[in-house]
Amino acid sequence: MKREINYINFCAAGFGGGMELNMKAEIIAVGTEILLGQIVNTNAQYIAKELSELGIDLYYQTVVGDNPERLKSVLNIAFGRADMVILTGGLGPTNDDLTKETVAEYFGLELEMHEQSLNEIKSFFERLGREMTENNRKQAMIPKGAVVLKNDNGTAPGCIVSKDGKTAILLPGPPKEMAPLFDSRVAPYIKSGADSVIVSRSLRIFGKGESSVEALVRDLMNSSNPTVAPYAKEGEVELRVTAKTESEEKANLLINEMIEKLKSRIGEFIYGYDEDSLASVTVSGLKKKGLTLSTAESCTGGLIAGTITSVAGSSDVFGFGYTTYANEAKAAMLGVNKETLDKFGAVSEEVAKEMAAGAKKNSGSSIGVSATGIAGPGGGTSEKPVGLVYIALADDNGVICKKLNLTGNRERIRGLTVMNVLDMIRRRVN
Repeated sequence: MKREINYINFCAAGFGGGMELNMKAEIIAVGTEILLGQIVNTNAQYIAKELSELGIDLYYQTVVGDNPERLKSVLNIAFGRADMVILTGGLGPTNDDLTKETVAEYFGLELEMHEQSLNEIKSFFERLGREMTENNRKQAMIPKGAVVLKNDNGTAPGCIVSKDGKTAILLPGPPKEMAPLFDSRVAPYIKSGADSVIVSRSLRIFGKGESSVEALVRDLMNSSNPTVAPYAKEGEVELRVTAKTESEEKANLLINEMIEKLKSRIGEFIYGYDEDSLASVTVSGLKKKGLTLSTAESCTGGLIAGTITSVAGSSDVFGFGYTTYANEAKAAMLGVNKETLDKFGAVSEEVAKEMAAGAKKNSGSSIGVSATGIAGPGGGTSEKPVGLVYIALADDNGVICKKLNLTGNRERIRGLTVMNVLDMIRRRVN
């Protein structure tokens, strides 16, 4: 989706200058706990995605422990191959928080007290009713001449240091502080130097793997503007189309032209765009047609119903969900014939169809769907292996069923079953 930039925050921060977008960036995560795998470096993932949308080239990411000598070495390497280095972590009050000190030394700058930041830190502790210890003053020490980035979600301000064509952006380590600070202050600073607009849209694809999609659109992926890039996700594929021009209007024209070409190749496997999900598209489609839905689940244990009801407004289309794990429940709640269960077994096309029909009949809904299968890790046989799933849909036009042969662990098999059921509903409704 297109980024919305908050220019009021940008101007209020007193930024000036900005930077060129044809630059190379590098991310350095500072923290021994990240280096040792004690916490996951979600900051780097977040910043990398944001830089991509801003049109900044990112070639390297580095993690370094809380050691000033090793951080100096990493800074020397990073600035040897990048114009802008974004550092996260090491801005706190303790002795091992040395990012500002090390960056200041790298640029040959002294640290000086930033009184406004100090006052904000004091106010923070006053609001909590706690005494501010002396070491917290350290957080208000800023490299001389740096742009200070007010942290609205914590005590450690960030800052931007520029000298001799090189820029270091220092951000706090906690993701709940880093992300909003990047969005409200850093992104506008970077964008202020832009002479072009970058716009992206994503196509959501289900029913074809990444290699199959790439084979269909390989020639289009060679386009330089707009670009087309595939992203494989669990059970689906995303194609991101990105254009860079002098105006948003021209960028959207380029993107729309490319999307039409992609649609002509991929067709019905495209289920939505941008933030759409199979669940949201399914609920929306049911609403538009004035249809209601009920579910009958065995191997998914209520996951289909849970996924549907996670969508706001799903109460307009969904009212009944039957979780019938045992054969007795299938017979009692859905009216599945005992003879069908005895002859074909619970994991069968025949049972799946009767489950879907029973859900529709008993609930009075427009559509009933079902899922029965073997999610594993045990319970499989040579005739009915783990991953065998039958899904069915019953409506006024009859009952359809699909056999799935899925792979992976129990969680993956159940998750893919849910996605296939939602796709079946989507296709039937459309």
